[in-house]
Amino acid sequence: MTFSDISERGLVLLGCGKMGSAMLAGWLSGGLAPSAVHVIDPNPSDWLKSTNVNINGDLPAAPAVVLVAVKPQMMAQALPALQAMGQGKTLFVSVAAGTTLARFEAMLGNTTPIIRAMPNTPAAIGRGITAICGNAASDCDDLDTAEGLLSAVGQVVRLTAEDQMDAVTAVSGSGPAYVFHLIECLAQAGVAQGLPADLALTLAKATVGGAGQLAEDATEDPAQLRVNVTSPGGTTAAALAVLMDPNIGFPALLNKAVKAAADRGKELGK
Repeated sequence: MTFSDISERGLVLLGCGKMGSAMLAGWLSGGLAPSAVHVIDPNPSDWLKSTNVNINGDLPAAPAVVLVAVKPQMMAQALPALQAMGQGKTLFVSVAAGTTLARFEAMLGNTTPIIRAMPNTPAAIGRGITAICGNAASDCDDLDTAEGLLSAVGQVVRLTAEDQMDAVTAVSGSGPAYVFHLIECLAQAGVAQGLPADLALTLAKATVGGAGQLAEDATEDPAQLRVNVTSPGGTTAAALAVLMDPNIGFPALLNKAVKAAADRGKELGK
């Protein structure tokens, strides 16, 4: 399905917060006609009003795509209004965390093509990564459509099974928070060694941002990049001896943290 197909039948965006706005901006800059987009949002932003899309008006009877971008706790209230679009050719794509395909099928019918997606917050600057999977009623064309829409905010990967979604959520969905906390801690450690707080924070942010970009761009894997920075007996080696300690270092700590996030995801999905 191309933007021209979507323009002909229409696209409904349920919820236009930070994630919905980021995706909408990407679609419009990619050539999707504003007249083809129908947004349902109780508190439309000034930016949304300036885009010339249809806001809180009449919806097409059978749009090409409905993209669900409301918070999971609002799903039971928001989705029933779109139930009439189920059991047909309308593709539903959800970026709502913790809402399973089975829960969507219970509301929309199991013959409705549904794609579940997990983006992350760097999508707001076009640097996100989103994992997707579909129900039995969805096909390769549906996955292609979802990937095309979600690639407006970054990379897209496809899962082989929905049960991988909790692990994805724990790694990339929640992962930006782990990195932000690393920046906080690195800056605080710099202050403890005598740096001014603003300088320590500038150094920490630029170091993490630059290292992340290098990891994405380099042909070597992260392990080799780490080795490249580490001189035997040097300052980096001294720090890594602490960070790589199997009992108290990053390996044990991150395994525990990611497991906690994945376990919580399983609980929320019940």
